[in-house]
Formats: sequence, structure tokens, C-alpha cells
Amino acid sequence: MEPTAIIRHLVGCFRTVRGVATPACASHAAGFRAPVRRTLHGPAGVALAVLLLTPAARANELAGAPGAADAGFVIHGAAETLRDYCATDENGVTWLTLPGGARYELITSTSDPAIANPGDGAFHSYDVAEIQAALAAVRFPLQGITARIFVLPYPRRSGLESAAGPGLVLLSPGVRPLTPEHQHAEFTHELGHVVQYQRLPDRDVRGWEAYRRLRGIGDATVYNAAARHADRPHEIFAEDFRALFGGGLANTTGTIENPDLPAPAQVPGLADFMRGLAEAPLALALAATPNPARGALTFSRPGAVAVPLDLFDLAGRRFVSLAPRLVPGGVQWGWDRRDAAGARVSAGVVFARPRDGGAPLRVTLLP
Repeated sequence: MEPTAIIRHLVGCFRTVRGVATPACASHAAGFRAPVRRTLHGPAGVALAVLLLTPAARANELAGAPGAADAGFVIHGAAETLRDYCATDENGVTWLTLPGGARYELITSTSDPAIANPGDGAFHSYDVAEIQAALAAVRFPLQGITARIFVLPYPRRSGLESAAGPGLVLLSPGVRPLTPEHQHAEFTHELGHVVQYQRLPDRDVRGWEAYRRLRGIGDATVYNAAARHADRPHEIFAEDFRALFGGGLANTTGTIENPDLPAPAQVPGLADFMRGLAEAPLALALAATPNPARGALTFSRPGAVAVPLDLFDLAGRRFVSLAPRLVPGGVQWGWDRRDAAGARVSAGVVFARPRDGGAPLRVTLLP
């Protein structure tokens, strides 16, 4: 995801958080200098999203989701995340390293200058039981949907807020205890992003045209990825998902982030359209041959959507873009293992991602 920020709507001493009105001084992000949330669907999310390329293991995920035998969700609780995915270096800095190599510095103290309001002096993580309850309450067919859910013990310095990407959810803690309503609303919204990436990817032009038409957001000069957060189509979809398919605790006020749009339940055909996405084929997978590779390799994907393929390093930096070519049965991209400057890329892990927002692929380069 190009990093996107959600600015909460403040009304007096209260603000709306995914349809849940909470006192600003006690809210999840109240102590953060930038009380925002991000969606992972660009360079910053490439390394994270690779986690979900293997079945049932991006954060905010559960194994064996209730009522969805074919869904693959794995939830990593805060203690597990701290124990298995975090380490403190010689300088006393704690780092979160996710499977696939994405690495983030964590803020371990509410007295850190990055935290504008220390709240009660501690970080309060999401409760795994509440996440499970929120998932169980979802009234959307989740068969075939996979995601990993990481409950963070501390916020990331590069992004204090919760985040989601293809098959991945990172749930950031608050500076005061999080209410069940907040946890259900936030998680269900993030789950909406996961569903959208897998069932209505950006390259599904016709699907998006139909959704925009139903939702009344066809004006791309107003509703686009660079617009204010509430006008971004991905965010509107995630809010529609929460409002239409989330449980009662995820919808205690019956509102959505964008007050200028009609309530999802009032849009004729919207619920049926979104429910129908469960019958759509999952996003076509990208493949690399060979992988691991010592020299040149070829990327391929079924379908006829020919877009550039971007390659990123572990830090999420794009170092080369490949031109597509149509072949019988799909699209291919050839790579000679050189970066944009012509230098050979050294051994290690890189990620490949189609420009249309498809899921990234992890590639291992051998010496």
C-alpha cells in the first residue's frame, strides 16, 4: 500500500473510531502524535504482505476461523509476538522482525517523544479473545481467505497506528485499555482490507467499476488513493465491510468514517454485490522460475493483465521495474538479476509485486 493515514473525526471531547464514539483522551491513539492508521499496499507493505503467501500462518490472523473451515487465519498474541518476533539490540532498541524480513523499530515507553499523550503510562494491546469474538461475529463467507494477525506489544516508530495489507494485519496498542467495541470495530475494518485484496484486487477493473457505481463514488477526481482518507476507495470498502458484515460490537453507533456517504445498508444492491465477491476467484498468484535462483529468472502470472512488475529489497525500496510481455495463457516478466543501474543484485531475499496491486512474491537469490 502506498502509506495512507486515517485522521479521526474529532467532535468536542469525543471522536469516532470505526463507528465507536470514545473520549479522545482515552482512545486507542490518543497518546500518539499522529493518531492515524495506515493500509499496507505499496513499497512499505510489500515485505509485510509476503507473510501471507503461505497458507494459514499477515498478523491479525487466526488458524481455523470459526465458521470458515477453508479460511486460514493465524493470530499472534502480544506475548507471542514479543517473544518470537522481537529482539533488543546492543543499544537497547527493540525491533520487530516479521517472517519474510520486514523489520520495524518499536517504541517501548509512553515517555518517548513520539508519544504526545502518555495516557496511563503503559501500552495496552489487543485481546486475542476479542479478536476471535470479532471474527466469529463476521457474517461474510470467509472460505479461502487467509491472513496472519500480529498483536503488537508496542507501536512501530514508523507507523504508530494499526495497519493492514494483503493477508496481513498489524494491530497497534493504545495508551489506555482498549474497549471491546474499539477492538471489534478496528479489527473488522482491517479484515475488510484483507478480503478486498483477495476478492476485489485493484486489477479487477470491472469489479471496481461496479462497486464504484453502486457506492456513488465514480468520480475519480474525488475518490482516489491520494484523496483524504475517508474518500479513498479501499477505506470505503473496508468500512462497508465492517458495517454490513461486522458483529454488533463492531457497529455500536451505526456510523461509518465518511459521513458524506449514505449508510451501506441504505445502498440498494451493495450487500449482495459484496457478498457475491465470496464466489469470485481469488487473486491470481505470481510465480518465479527458478526460485531460489542463482542467475536470471522469469516471473509469470495467469491472465491477460500486463502491468509492470516492481522488485523491492527487504526495506521496501524499489530497485528495478520490469516490463511485461503477453504469452499464451498469461503474462511474463524476465529479470537478469540486475538493478536499475545495471549492477548485479547480491544474494538475499527480494520481493516482486505487480503494479496493479497483486500480492507480492518472495524470491531468494543465491550466491
